[in-house]
Amino acid sequence: MRIVYFTHSLASCWNHGNAHFLRGVLRELIRRGHDVVVYEPKDAWSLENLLSDHGAAGLVPWRAAYPELGSRAYGPAPDLGPMLDGADLVIVHEWNDPALVAAIGRARAAGARFQLLFHDTHHRAVSEPDALRAFDLSGYDGVLAFGETLAEVYRRWGWGRRVFVWHEAADVTLFRPPTEEASRDGLVWIGNWGDGERASELGAFLLAPARAAGLSLDIYGVRYPPEAQAALARYGAHYRGWLPNARAPQVFARHLATVHVPRRFYVRALPGIPTIRVFEALACGIPLISAPWPDCEGLFRPGQDFLFARNSNEMAAHLRTIAADVDLRRDLTRSGLETIRARHTCGHRADELLAIVRSLAATDLEVPA
Repeated sequence: MRIVYFTHSLASCWNHGNAHFLRGVLRELIRRGHDVVVYEPKDAWSLENLLSDHGAAGLVPWRAAYPELGSRAYGPAPDLGPMLDGADLVIVHEWNDPALVAAIGRARAAGARFQLLFHDTHHRAVSEPDALRAFDLSGYDGVLAFGETLAEVYRRWGWGRRVFVWHEAADVTLFRPPTEEASRDGLVWIGNWGDGERASELGAFLLAPARAAGLSLDIYGVRYPPEAQAALARYGAHYRGWLPNARAPQVFARHLATVHVPRRFYVRALPGIPTIRVFEALACGIPLISAPWPDCEGLFRPGQDFLFARNSNEMAAHLRTIAADVDLRRDLTRSGLETIRARHTCGHRADELLAIVRSLAATDLEVPA
């Protein structure tokens, strides 16, 4: 099958978490013999920021980790005919120009023979619903939503059985425990500051507990303004800057534990959707402690795969226990790995995608206008 994917960027993971999952699932599809073509805009915001900060050297880690992958850049007003020619399945990510999204839909509505899916991995459907409703999806066959609560939004918008839950997952060919264990020390958090929408949560569930537990704390990510970096320094945390996602397993392997602090939208408005970092961390065999979020889809086994902390004091207590208890670290590592390998790999998601394609081919449901 020829699969064409339109992404914001495959080359850059700078503040672009979808690139993590996309790389893994496309590699899996290629491994299975599918012909995969990826398009991204020449002026992708994520890529421009990466090159501005790190130059061409910033692209080396992803190219080394994914030699079989590549993308084709297009400029303004692309000629979609050759780009879509011969496609059996076309997927368009939510972080694309609405004009491009609409143009591909028109090609499908005009009789193109490929199946066409819209892929949503963001909270804009609830945080900026008018912006997302402005997308013309009338020519699309279905929607891939990265969680049940997001899928329910599309159902309310009329998509019915043509919206499919397609969670992110770990690329276990890259995200795996180290072959040989070495010395581990301290706590690590990998995440972007963004617009400060979880600033208070980071203080309560990461910075203060790490200091209270007496653990060193390394923080990786981008978009940390000077005032945020100053706050990290006040707590004694070490800000390390951008981390190529392909190198995250090496960083996890040097630390005792990591922490998950979800963004507010994924706790309040889209409950049940973890970030991809949860999947990746557990796949790497590092103990994880999470701030509260409702695992309403039963993706994991809280208390076995990772620990929940209800407040700052409980987080500090969990960190102290994990630092002191080798058996607990081993049990969490084993259980988390078991769940990832059983349910949440890019191989599982490739299976799900192919099943979705087959189900669409077998049905004749009305697409909402």
